[in-house]
Amino acid sequence: MHTIKNQFDVVILGAGAAGLMCAITAAKRGKSVLVLEKSNKAGKKILMSGGGRCNFTNLYVAAEHFLSNNPHFCKSALKTYTPADFISMVEAHGIEYEEKKHQQLFCINSSKDILYMLLSECSDLGVELRTGVDVQNVMKHAQNPSDQGFKILIDGVSDSIVCKSLVIATGALSIPTLGGSGYGYELATEFHMPLISRQASLVPFMFSDEIKDLCEQLSGLSTPVAISSNQKTFEESMLFTHRGLSGPAILQISNYWNPGDDICINLLPDVNAQEALLEEKVNKSTATLKKYLNTFLPKALVLQLEILWWVEHKDHALCEISNAELNTIGAQLNHWLLKPSSTEGYRTAEVTLGGVDTNALNSKTMEAKDNPGLFFVGEVVDVTGHLGGYNFQWAWSSGYSAGLFA
Repeated sequence: MHTIKNQFDVVILGAGAAGLMCAITAAKRGKSVLVLEKSNKAGKKILMSGGGRCNFTNLYVAAEHFLSNNPHFCKSALKTYTPADFISMVEAHGIEYEEKKHQQLFCINSSKDILYMLLSECSDLGVELRTGVDVQNVMKHAQNPSDQGFKILIDGVSDSIVCKSLVIATGALSIPTLGGSGYGYELATEFHMPLISRQASLVPFMFSDEIKDLCEQLSGLSTPVAISSNQKTFEESMLFTHRGLSGPAILQISNYWNPGDDICINLLPDVNAQEALLEEKVNKSTATLKKYLNTFLPKALVLQLEILWWVEHKDHALCEISNAELNTIGAQLNHWLLKPSSTEGYRTAEVTLGGVDTNALNSKTMEAKDNPGLFFVGEVVDVTGHLGGYNFQWAWSSGYSAGLFA
């Protein structure tokens, strides 16, 4: 009769990017490793990332690309395991990849390549992976409070699992359909660890005023913009949706936006619109504003802006419009102030901002300072990257760092 092993050196909760990297690293040290995954299969978020092609890292990764209450916390892990280290693994497995703008690296074929690579490494190293596992309870399992050791109870299973080191790689609240949950936070609370408040991030905005109708009219249209909020600016493309605004520029600025804040959109980042309009007037242009702006912006967008900002001048030649009104329109083109009603929330958020307070963790090992043998890695920690492969690199780096000591 086959007996199920229930004692391991390391148990990892979560078979995502950070969990699998941690498992590989610990197993290479000769540790017996078990990975428990709540979903029916490992790496669901890896598979959907990058439009199915996995933006697995970025050639230039620095602390400035991450948000945290402690902006220095991520430095040690990022230095310990770099983008070059992960690229070496990718190349060793013969995975084809390409560099896109902003030094982002994507698989040429499929995100499956990255997941299969990680699972193959785990398999070769004897890591045991169990999916569809619902953890019921986790408790200390040691003679003395200062000793390492944990007992894990699984729903519907009488025997508990015992381990010396426990790694929490459960992800966070973003995209619950891919296995995201707040369980890591619950465990942190049970072990008396502080949390930083959480919110959906790298997430589209929604509107409840007339801008919602405008966005619906333009749904599917994309245009390059510079977008600002709370002294942070990103220059990227913006996408209109039937619910509001999305696209890389919007996702990036959502990391810095708080409910009630305005966002400022510069529709013409490379043009001083006031100067351009007044110069065109001096040249006695007989073109309408719409015709003139169609050379800079998508025609459908210009039509909606006409309705919003200068409908009374829609049939007037540009040279017939007063300087004051042209200045007002130019200012709006470069500084379009909007107030989102909310974000789309965790349902579509790529990451969760906030999480386990880094002050409670060792930045070199990811181990809880007051709970020997307990580690937190990946998205559950209060480290959130910009769009562009940075959150994956944090997963690889933090998972690797924990795997060296778990």
